Amino acid sequence: MTNQKYYKSLTLGCKVNTYETQAVLEELDKLGYAESIDDQCDIFVINTCSVTATSDQKSRQKIRNAIKEYPNAIIFVMGCSSQLQGKEIAKIPGVSIIIGTSSRGNVESLINQYLETKETVYAVEKDNRNQKYEEIAISAYKENTRAFLKVQDGCNNFCSYCVIPYTRGNSRSRKPEEVICEVDRLVNNNFKEIVITGIDTASYGEDFKDLNYNFNQLIKDILEHNKKLVRLRISSIEESQIDDELITMFKENPRIAKHFVIPLQSGSASVLKRMNRKYTKEEFLEKIKKIRRELPDAALAADVIVGFPGETEEEFEESKEFIKECDFDFLHVFPYSQRPGTVAAKMKNQVPADVKKKRVKELITLGNELQDRYFKKFEGKEVDVIVETWDEKKHLSYGHSSEYLDVFFESDVDNRNEVVKVKFHQFNK
Repeated sequence: MTNQKYYKSLTLGCKVNTYETQAVLEELDKLGYAESIDDQCDIFVINTCSVTATSDQKSRQKIRNAIKEYPNAIIFVMGCSSQLQGKEIAKIPGVSIIIGTSSRGNVESLINQYLETKETVYAVEKDNRNQKYEEIAISAYKENTRAFLKVQDGCNNFCSYCVIPYTRGNSRSRKPEEVICEVDRLVNNNFKEIVITGIDTASYGEDFKDLNYNFNQLIKDILEHNKKLVRLRISSIEESQIDDELITMFKENPRIAKHFVIPLQSGSASVLKRMNRKYTKEEFLEKIKKIRRELPDAALAADVIVGFPGETEEEFEESKEFIKECDFDFLHVFPYSQRPGTVAAKMKNQVPADVKKKRVKELITLGNELQDRYFKKFEGKEVDVIVETWDEKKHLSYGHSSEYLDVFFESDVDNRNEVVKVKFHQFNK
């Protein structure tokens, strides 16, 4: 007879959510829980997302599914959707613990409170615009080659369509020494690639009043401190945060992945203005051209929103042509979603769903064309791949290059977590 208790988890949304779920699970490990490999489940952790209305709906659906499947488990709900709609989630029968985008370090006390009272524990903080960075930490991931490392939380930009400043609070940064310590821990646990992430990642350091320290300095210190780290990748970064110093760092240090994800959101000047974005088309294009000159083989990906309130056919076509002019390699396309409490949600001339769907389809087609063209640039070239998976039956290994190329290659040995040089060829679709 054993008293071992088990957990399961589900993460919706972004890389930051993935990190925060892992931090909570490691707290459960310390409390004596173990990850379930079958149907045993004493606590189910659900990390929710609220970036779109669909994300909120999916979060509630997954909560209900977990309650139905594991009626005797503690249902622990966290994340952006519970921050924004915690009271609604609390009405779902069977939810045990609700936190928002803080209190993640209080796992033990929250569980004890629920076990003592058997009543829903509601720990969603209302005022999250004046918070300090909540120090949580990780040491591993199920994925054994790449680890996400959160260095920043919150956002001060208040783009008119975005609910994140309301769910995540003010921009705040992790202490540099804590970041460096976690890099060491992850590298010692044999992670070859670390992805630096946050809500507005490169705003890192802007809240340090008595410390002259910024995002560029953090990247320098990580690379200088830990020589064993094979690859450092930077997640989404705003155009205004990519300065000459950072471009030079990308150019001169082969351990920085040659991969940028830059939110464009729209290529229409008038739509950008309505979105309350902090740049002009001209500024954005000039930065893209500068990156192209200095790093011709770097992967440039863009986030784009279609169907923003009032977006006319002319504005959409303007945006489409601008995307072509920027010559991106990858597009991440999203239909606009009304989010409660945002400026855009109250705007007139909301674009019909069928029009948004059509425009999304058009840009996805364009994105596929751009991606194919990018892959052809590497035809016959040798790239360094960190192997992520190996299929023993098919003798097939898979991984990513620095430039974020998906690479499959034949291998008779298990070479997971090794760096392998592979000559790149496109496969026929």
